[in-house]
Amino acid sequence: MKKLGTFIFVLLTAFAVYWFGFRKKENKPKPPKPQPMALKQHSNQFNMAIDSMMVAYFTMKDAFVDADTTKAKLFAKEMIRLLDSIPLSELKKDDSVIMLTASSTIADIKLNAGSLLQQTDITLMRQDFRTVSDMLYPAFFKTINYEGANLYLQNCPMAFDGDKDANWISNSNEVVNPYLGKNHPKYKGTMLHCGEVKDSLFKK
Repeated sequence: MKKLGTFIFVLLTAFAVYWFGFRKKENKPKPPKPQPMALKQHSNQFNMAIDSMMVAYFTMKDAFVDADTTKAKLFAKEMIRLLDSIPLSELKKDDSVIMLTASSTIADIKLNAGSLLQQTDITLMRQDFRTVSDMLYPAFFKTINYEGANLYLQNCPMAFDGDKDANWISNSNEVVNPYLGKNHPKYKGTMLHCGEVKDSLFKK
């Protein structure tokens, strides 16, 4: 009888430990997982200057989709102006070499955007646009540690003469080809979506 009482006591004690210890812990709502903090390296002024410059680039890209050379030149000119507004001196706080590299890359981008302004043939304009795109991505964006909206590097394998490829940058993963476009003399609009996403930069 004494053994039975001891057994019941042990059983009740084990149940109490389970109920008040483990079971209550299980019913407690779990706290949300801490989210990593987004680390900003640049000022709002710096990031807004980059964003504004890219709006001009995207509008120029869309003009090439429509084969609108007047609009493409207008926004190439606007892009050059906005490149000059980027406060590169801010990069000195990290590394003066980074600032000099970014400054040199911007000078090259402006040179090719300026060449685009001098062209009258849309194919030659698109070749300058290709060079501008290649200088922006990845060189410029990785040099400054880009912190803006998502970007997608896209590629057309037959941008020029059917066998020469070219890259461009988009703010959407949908492929809308600025080299073959809507009004290509050979393909018309059939190659508007020719291409693929090669790489991407996502907002930090």
